[in-house]
Amino acid sequence: MGIKEKVQQERNWCYWDESAEAPVLVLNVLGHPNAKQDKITKPTDSGKQLNIFVQAKPRLGKATEYMLRFLAPQFGVQPSDIEVVFGMRNVNKQLRIHQPQEFPKVIERHLQS
Repeated sequence: MGIKEKVQQERNWCYWDESAEAPVLVLNVLGHPNAKQDKITKPTDSGKQLNIFVQAKPRLGKATEYMLRFLAPQFGVQPSDIEVVFGMRNVNKQLRIHQPQEFPKVIERHLQS
C-alpha cells in the first residue's frame, strides 16, 4: 500500500493537500521543546494535533528548526522539504511535508486506528 493510501480519511491532525501537484502531507503539531528525548507520540486527547517532543530549547524558532531536522529522515525527505505554514515560534504548528517517502511507525499505528 502506498503512502497516500495510508491516509484514507481526513483526520484533524493529518491529511493530504489534494490541491498540490505532488503529494503534500499536512500535519497539525503540538510541539514540546526542551524534552528529555526526541520522539513522536500519539495525537493529543482532542485528536487535533500530533505530539512531537524535541530536546532543543525554545529560543527564537530554534526548537522548530531542530524539529524539522528530526522529522525529515523519519519521512524520508530533506529538512527543506518540510514547510512551516504557521507556528515557527509557537508550540502549535502546521507543517507541510512535500513528497514524503515513508511514515514513522507511531504515525502508521494511529492512521490505522
